[in-house]
Amino acid sequence: MPQQQIPSSRVALARRCTAIVQARWFAITVFSLILANAALLGVETYSGIVAQHQHWLRLAEHACLAAFTVEILLRLAAHADRPGEFFKDPWNLFDLAVVLCAFLPVVRENTTVLRLLRLARVLRTARFLPQLRIVLVAVARSLPGTLSFLLVGALLLYVYAMVGWVFFGSHDPEHYGSIGRAVLTLFLLMTLDGIGDAVHAGLDISRWSLLYYGSYVLLASFVLVNVLIGVVITSLDEAREMDGAAPSQPRPLAERSECTSLVHRIEEARRVLDELERELVRMPSHPVDGTHRRIPTAQRRE
Repeated sequence: MPQQQIPSSRVALARRCTAIVQARWFAITVFSLILANAALLGVETYSGIVAQHQHWLRLAEHACLAAFTVEILLRLAAHADRPGEFFKDPWNLFDLAVVLCAFLPVVRENTTVLRLLRLARVLRTARFLPQLRIVLVAVARSLPGTLSFLLVGALLLYVYAMVGWVFFGSHDPEHYGSIGRAVLTLFLLMTLDGIGDAVHAGLDISRWSLLYYGSYVLLASFVLVNVLIGVVITSLDEAREMDGAAPSQPRPLAERSECTSLVHRIEEARRVLDELERELVRMPSHPVDGTHRRIPTAQRRE
């Protein structure tokens, strides 16, 4: 929207609220409130404390909700001259959804949903911790690759579980008596925990169990796990590039106009200095004794 079409009151409001939102004390205060909200959730797990201080705990919850509401209103007001920019930031949408859902009648009446919603506020710490924000973005970007990994892993587990049930079901019903038990056993063996005992127990049944467990460890523990690690690391690198290449938050129009004026002044001062330097080069040299002596062109070139 052009600057002349934006009311000056909205520009002034955006400038004042932006100064508040970008202040260090504001970020520290909101971060402390998020940690206090998380601690409050932990305290509410003790029934004795809840029974004794139920009134104060509810009052503290209302205070946190009021503070978060004021915060999101200030962030909205900071974009008064450019409302569309607020909704382009996913973290702004997340914060707005978390705050607004707390006022819905259905959510407020359901204690379980309300506690889960309050727990979601803890994730807002990612706004103030860049490294945590990068990790969360990397996890989100790795979901498609992780789903493919889970599909391949489930297929591998099912095939090896069926083979294990066929060969070991009658001899070791505790671990391979059904497809469910076999899948659970192989899933635990994926971390190589107890693989030695499983191999020794399998050798008592058949020597081919060594090939069975060896191929499973090679495919499940080495290949699939390394593929998953590669997917996560690639997503982490992409998230770092996105965070580094992300454009900074647009400044208010008045601040941008001041910066433009400052650039023009610097360019004008640079042109004046260039002209002064050219004038000094064209000026003739003067000896120390004050007599004016013309220096030949050949000597000047030397």
